Amino acid sequence: MHPTPRPHDLLWGLRPEHLPQEAPAWARAALGGHVPVVVRRAPAESGWVAVGIRGTAREQRHATWMRVSEISRLVSPQAVARAGRWRSHARPHWPALRALSQLAPRFDALGLAWGVTGSLGFELASGISAAHPDSDLDLSLRTPHQLPRDWARALCAVLDEAPGRIDLQLETPYGAVALREWASEAPRVLLKTQNGPLLVSDPWQSQQVAA
Repeated sequence: MHPTPRPHDLLWGLRPEHLPQEAPAWARAALGGHVPVVVRRAPAESGWVAVGIRGTAREQRHATWMRVSEISRLVSPQAVARAGRWRSHARPHWPALRALSQLAPRFDALGLAWGVTGSLGFELASGISAAHPDSDLDLSLRTPHQLPRDWARALCAVLDEAPGRIDLQLETPYGAVALREWASEAPRVLLKTQNGPLLVSDPWQSQQVAA
């Protein structure tokens, strides 16, 4: 039995024949090669999970749904981080990989569950080439409790010391907010939820809805 899928988890088990008739040919071809799908933030009926299929080209992204019962394997961003496969990557000089090697000990010391997402996380988890030398380093940090904005600013300073572009999302119980946005002086920040984006003053509170 797999844990409940969360956004950015990679899932195996979706097959070409499971796709609706209108799905693009490239998406069927990708699934035929046993490519995993990534969990996305969108409503889903009971027993289903919203997922996205990645193609070989950057513009090839297809949103669909998968039955939870079809999941044969689940790899979370946190599992990617724990596995540490970037240490043996063929191109350790890439900025994103250098940044990951530099930041991993710092994140481990935080005592919070952190993970690697985006194209690099996809490649490290699946072994399928997806990243390139200019790829951003996309990270997620599970934050069940509110983090002070001063703490967020201090963490931004740590990220700024690492090479390349780094996008870190704070995963709250109600959605995700960009670390840099929470570190700003903005009175309201964008919270990505299962039902779409919301502007909120506190991403750790569920009752706030912006106009």
